Amino acid sequence: MVSVEPPGTYVLILHLSGEANISIGRLGTFGLPVGYYLYVGSARGPGGLRARLQRHLRREKPQHWHIDYLLSISNVVEVWSTVSPRRLECLWAQVLLKMPGAHTPALRFGSSDCGCPTHLIHFTSQPSLQLFGRHLRASGLGHRLSTDSAGERHYPLSDSRR
Repeated sequence: MVSVEPPGTYVLILHLSGEANISIGRLGTFGLPVGYYLYVGSARGPGGLRARLQRHLRREKPQHWHIDYLLSISNVVEVWSTVSPRRLECLWAQVLLKMPGAHTPALRFGSSDCGCPTHLIHFTSQPSLQLFGRHLRASGLGHRLSTDSAGERHYPLSDSRR
């Protein structure tokens, strides 16, 4: 019997320590300033949230998704996630875009299959999970969030990115 892992939604918090120009396939080339980039994604396949996050955290992989290009030049500093069969990716991106200090660095990044302007949001300083949770609740989206930081692991994630 094949084990099916639960689906979910996640936010990768990446830090870019120097300005960069990045070419992302047909999406185009973008100039990215120093700072924190929050990428909202979902995992709906049979490997679920665990497999998707493990893939994102591996250094060696083919560049398939938009986020793969940014992952190759930045460092993952934290991961926020929730297990849920609901599609929350677009709602979370909308909430992040409304938070103080949010900027849209690359239109259509990670959102080529939906109507969102982007699923990549830039901040000059790292937003906290608590602030995001408050904004989610204020938007009527109360979900249990977990974090992967400072050694706390809710899914066995690869340490190769740290």
